[in-house]
Amino acid sequence: MSSLPQLWLHLVDWLSSHAVAPTLDLLHLGKLSGDPRDIAASLLIAALQISIIGFIFRPLETWFPAEKWSDRKLTLVDRNYTLMMLLGIFPLFTYLILMPFSHLFGGADAATSSTGSPLALTHWMPWFNNHPYALFATYYVVYDFVYYWMHRTQHALPWWWALHSMHHSTRQMSCWTNDRGNLVDGFIQSMILAVVGLAMGVDPDEFAWLMLLGELVQNFSHTNTRFGFGRILEHVFVDPKFHRLHHMLVDPERPGLHNCNYGQVLSIWDVLFGTSLYGEPLRPTGVGDPVVDADNNYGLIGLHWASLKRFWGTVRRLDGWKPGEVAFSPDDYRPIPVGELDLHALAHHLPGHVHAQVTVPAPTDAPSGESAAA
Repeated sequence: MSSLPQLWLHLVDWLSSHAVAPTLDLLHLGKLSGDPRDIAASLLIAALQISIIGFIFRPLETWFPAEKWSDRKLTLVDRNYTLMMLLGIFPLFTYLILMPFSHLFGGADAATSSTGSPLALTHWMPWFNNHPYALFATYYVVYDFVYYWMHRTQHALPWWWALHSMHHSTRQMSCWTNDRGNLVDGFIQSMILAVVGLAMGVDPDEFAWLMLLGELVQNFSHTNTRFGFGRILEHVFVDPKFHRLHHMLVDPERPGLHNCNYGQVLSIWDVLFGTSLYGEPLRPTGVGDPVVDADNNYGLIGLHWASLKRFWGTVRRLDGWKPGEVAFSPDDYRPIPVGELDLHALAHHLPGHVHAQVTVPAPTDAPSGESAAA
């Protein structure tokens, strides 16, 4: 009987030769730099991820829900988007952009690094060559650390929040929510993480499994469940209770409360850098900014168009580059510091609540106050 690694290689070879390579040749993409086996592996990993989401995480939402929904229709766009991203866009992006991009490092030496990066961990610490599991764990700690600070930046820079807010806008956070995001936002994230991985010397196969591990944990942490890992492990790893607080609606009485819990897999970064929040009851999820909340009215194309309009209205202004939490003007998508808004006037979007209309003040009005966009 073949071992699991051998079986995996056989599946990759079969899919590459019988489906991926012929399709790429048909589209006249076969001569691009890169190996069709990489896209075949990416597709198989995506299929594995979707199976775990559909057959494990989704039933947990039925059996142990954090919120009980009479209608899950708002989750459908996230499910469809996840299928499109994992089975289409992500594999093509990996093949057509990330893999050719890795060749820019050049001069790969298999004895030190598959990418040839002078910053490769195995170049500076050859000990790792004989300890692959320790190397993989170290890769992941670095990867997760970079993700934490990248995620904080997504919330801090108004133009990046204009894109990332699409992810936070859903009122029904579920196991399908993780991949809900603007393609421009995804491109920026992927390039940052790919550059870090290539610099560390992570080869394509290892990078794919790093991504899978991170994505599965995030799929789980976004589930509509009331699971927690307990008082000790919750200070090390992200669980659904921990991440749900990151997605919670703003509390006007405690306006900065939702600026918390940015970790992807390891919650320890939030503990170390003072952004962790524990002990709060389960809260509804979504955003308080009516302009962003309106994303719930759109399908896949509308979601992107709305977030791109916010992005363009923000990135072309100087205020869009000044760190701080913002809402968006409904007229021209101008970033408005939330301190200039009446937080009690923002819609809380709980079931049965009427969406409040927010009057955006002129740029000269600037009373003190804190947050509410996320």
